[in-house]
Amino acid sequence: MRKVREFVVSAFVGGLLVVVPIYLSALLLLKAMRSLVGLVRPFAVMLPDWLPAEDVLALLLVVIICFLVGVAVRTPAGRAARERIEKSLFARVPGYALFRSLTQQLAGKGQEKVWKPALAEIEEALVPAFIIEELDDGRFTVFVPSVPTPLSGAVYILDRARVHPLDVPFTQAIKAVSRWGAGSGELVAAMKRANTLK
Repeated sequence: MRKVREFVVSAFVGGLLVVVPIYLSALLLLKAMRSLVGLVRPFAVMLPDWLPAEDVLALLLVVIICFLVGVAVRTPAGRAARERIEKSLFARVPGYALFRSLTQQLAGKGQEKVWKPALAEIEEALVPAFIIEELDDGRFTVFVPSVPTPLSGAVYILDRARVHPLDVPFTQAIKAVSRWGAGSGELVAAMKRANTLK
């Protein structure tokens, strides 16, 4: 019964972490479009009546604004402004840093030391894990995801000897977790390769 309850809770949380960002993004997009309708109305009257011109032009304007902001944050001044905004505003939002780091890893742009794939020794088993940080005393903080929802799980602080960092892509480790362990043999092989190089 406990395993069923844990499965239901982890599946619900995993689904929630996918659905909520999509839902909030759609709401923000619609809100932005509604706020720009007044700006595009003079241009919309020039288009045919059968075309939902106000909505199309508002969506187009939102896309252009997003593109221009994306270009701006790639400049040195834009990056500095983004970092200031993140540190002063977004860093105070619970979970923001975690999800930002996870999103960067999924996009292949994350820092190598954060969310580094590993195999951790828990009880008498090896479990897929991610190294979150290395403590001053040499121990690791690791996140052990639950299967098959890699965004929920448990956090452990383990001795260095019980954590085996893997030289595999982050996405490969996530796939092994989300596929009920299929592909874990490759993770074990990566651990053995790393141990022979020591």
